[in-house]
Amino acid sequence: MKLLIRSVRIIDKKSPFNGQVSDVLIEGGKIKQIGKDIQKGDAEIKEAAGLCVSPGWIDMRVASRDPGFEHKEDLGTVRSAAAHGGFTEIVLLPNTEPVVHSKDTLNYILKSGPDELVKLHATAAITRKTEGIDFTEMIDLHEAGAVAFTDGEHAVQNADLFLKTILYLQPLNALLMNRPEDRQLTLYGQMHEGITSTLTGMKGIPSLAEEMMLSRDLKLLGYALEKSMYKSSAPALHVSLISTSSGVELIRQAKKSGLPVSCDVAAHQLAYTDSDLMGFDTNLKVNPPFRAKSDADAIRAGLADGTIDAIVSDHSPHDEESKNLEFDHADFGITGLETVFSLAIMHSELAVEDIIEKLTVTPRNILRLENKSIEEGAEANLTFFNPDEEWTFDKSYSKSKNTPFLGQVLRGKVCGVINSGKQEWYI
Repeated sequence: MKLLIRSVRIIDKKSPFNGQVSDVLIEGGKIKQIGKDIQKGDAEIKEAAGLCVSPGWIDMRVASRDPGFEHKEDLGTVRSAAAHGGFTEIVLLPNTEPVVHSKDTLNYILKSGPDELVKLHATAAITRKTEGIDFTEMIDLHEAGAVAFTDGEHAVQNADLFLKTILYLQPLNALLMNRPEDRQLTLYGQMHEGITSTLTGMKGIPSLAEEMMLSRDLKLLGYALEKSMYKSSAPALHVSLISTSSGVELIRQAKKSGLPVSCDVAAHQLAYTDSDLMGFDTNLKVNPPFRAKSDADAIRAGLADGTIDAIVSDHSPHDEESKNLEFDHADFGITGLETVFSLAIMHSELAVEDIIEKLTVTPRNILRLENKSIEEGAEANLTFFNPDEEWTFDKSYSKSKNTPFLGQVLRGKVCGVINSGKQEWYI
């Protein structure tokens, strides 16, 4: 591959070319030259008005459903959806069948096309079958390439098990990811507990369920670090899918006190509030649920001040039979890979440079992955986009179509991705 991209704006705070409009020459999978008026030679040329480039984006929370539920999504279709969403790397949850709790299943994912355009990272389960009872062989899974440990869609309910997991992972400098949800408080819940749930007669999911579990997790993290002889500057705990104002404040205070904690938010959480569920659209049924406007405002403030480190898709594909049901019988989840950037541009109130940082630098730092940068000689792991261009989301490349955004006109268009010597363009 020999490719010349003309007049592209570079967005990469770590790059000496940050903010410049330059030509970028890519050859042999690497950035060969950056400058003005680079001579074409025999290179293929790409150019478009308003085109920007950043290091390739990474999504920290994706459900692939493969192995076991390939009728909802498989590794091929999740890669395609990721590429169209601008992601060159994605982190897969362990909630498959079988669960990613053994090296065999982990290797099935990691060895499925290691040189593909979209690289797959796999998390491994903390407990066997993510049932919250028996530990997996975390040392073996870590050595086999698990990028983090989590029970994924199942929050760790047992406090002793959570504490021991932190202590167990500390010597490995490995990351624990957990979504704060007290299942005793969310049992049978369908949407955020508030005025809308009362008006619709639906069982509510209280904010308290997130706040109590998050408070517990942070206290246990502090206690574990007091007991541990291992110290690291990287986060020991990553909190997935923060959704409440109190949750944001708990994370903010934990960081101020020096706890090694990070967190993310799903992009769709910024686009809707619980009042939008009056029409019982099952594509809006997510967990954590869309909450009140005050919660969404707190999330925007947390993104702005750095309390919230990353933006994720929480891509959760479901087949028609799982969503085209009465609201209280439908599964939770949205397919989000293809709309993350647009939703962040439209609803986060962040500058483009800050959005890119939450899709590139901070997720890689949290996951202990090598950071990518746009400089001569560097690997060409790149995402191209136009933050101002409008586009119609009229086709999804996911196998499942459970998204409320299909058919909508969105702002912030992904134009192409390059990785592993491969490229795809959407201009």
